[in-house]
Amino acid sequence: MRTNRRPRSTRIGVCAVRLMIAATCTQSVMGSALSADIEHGRQIYATYCANCHGVRGVPVMPGAPDFTRPETLLQPDPVLVNKVKAGKNAMPAFQGLLRDRDLFDVVAYLRLLR
Repeated sequence: MRTNRRPRSTRIGVCAVRLMIAATCTQSVMGSALSADIEHGRQIYATYCANCHGVRGVPVMPGAPDFTRPETLLQPDPVLVNKVKAGKNAMPAFQGLLRDRDLFDVVAYLRLLR
């Protein structure tokens, strides 16, 4: 009787490789947040964001998100970074103007404003 199943050693190897890939991807995403420079994020925020979003995260411009409200920042860091890179409505796109590292620093700073 022939089966289409792979040998146990092959299945274990495939699972091990998948786990290593998942760990690497998680580390690259999480490592960004864990190694963020909050002071650098504050400086970038003061330069590029505070005019509309307020010095302490309370918006000055109508329609800008209030960063002191927890639900504003419920999304993962990479999602927030991509939103800033793309821009929306009156907010310009920062793609090419700021590096991803800079944007992760800003997101880390924003998470302290609550």
